[in-house]
Amino acid sequence: MKNIKLIAQGAEALIVRSRNRVIKRRIKKGYRLAEIDEKLRKQRTRKELRLLEKASQLIPVPRIIKYSDYDIELEEIKGRKLSEYFETLSDSKSVCTQIGQSIAKLHDAGLIHGDLTTSNMIFVEKDKKVYFIDFGLGFESLRVEDKAVDLHVLKEALDARHFNFAEKFWKAILEGYKASKKCKETLARIEKVERRGRYKKQY
Repeated sequence: MKNIKLIAQGAEALIVRSRNRVIKRRIKKGYRLAEIDEKLRKQRTRKELRLLEKASQLIPVPRIIKYSDYDIELEEIKGRKLSEYFETLSDSKSVCTQIGQSIAKLHDAGLIHGDLTTSNMIFVEKDKKVYFIDFGLGFESLRVEDKAVDLHVLKEALDARHFNFAEKFWKAILEGYKASKKCKETLARIEKVERRGRYKKQY
């Protein structure tokens, strides 16, 4: 394939761009037995495909173009990662509300993203839409605990990457999340998750 550019390399996959497409390719792991490695890569690719397909019925995500046992080829979203310029957006509040609403839709459908950070959100200014990307750590669950942890990951990511605006962003995201049917239960559980985290840091 011509004109390939490496975008990112994670522990499990390479992300490359080719023309107007983005390809996520799960790479071999030499420390695993070949049969186990092959099985794991296929399972994780299928799981991510399933999550993307379900999420696409609910919120903006990249469209799946084609896939194989280890690759997922997606449309390239013509926008920028929120992590790069979130603080400078004039309409950051409405963007946060949209993020909260999208998470609520995912959670109500039993979809857990698993890695909610602004690096996994692309904002397209033309359409004023936030696209969620990289469902590689996601899974399906209706447990309030899993939803609370998913949100807690985002809160910690805001504190780490957007410290001066974290509280403002978080409040606006929670306003959007109120659309969730289990909003009260999930937000109450977040407090327990945070207390556990603080306890662990002390010991």
